[in-house]
Amino acid sequence: MRHRKADKRLGRNDDHRRALLRNLTTSLFTHGTIETTVVRAKEVSRTASRMITRAKRGDLHSRRLVAAYLTSEDVVRKLFDVIAPTLAGRSGGYTRIVRTRIRKGDAAPMAQLELLQ
Repeated sequence: MRHRKADKRLGRNDDHRRALLRNLTTSLFTHGTIETTVVRAKEVSRTASRMITRAKRGDLHSRRLVAAYLTSEDVVRKLFDVIAPTLAGRSGGYTRIVRTRIRKGDAAPMAQLELLQ
């Protein structure tokens, strides 16, 4: 039974799910917007807001934690130098999920996840 479990399993084992979320979060910070399924978008939104909150602190420990999670050092620099200062006035709600379409192959609901400025 999955009572009181917070994370979605996304039909993957632990390592594959972690890699998927890391790559999607890195792509979100790289491009500013990504299109994925609604369930994945909600999970990536959770991890992205954790990364932004850590980046807003700006100390060395936070930078190392974020760098250990994201897959590109350039994205870490962009997060700390560009994204976090623009979101400094917000206390949460850093992303927006817009439902876009139904995927033709498997009828999965798709959504666009974007960073707010």
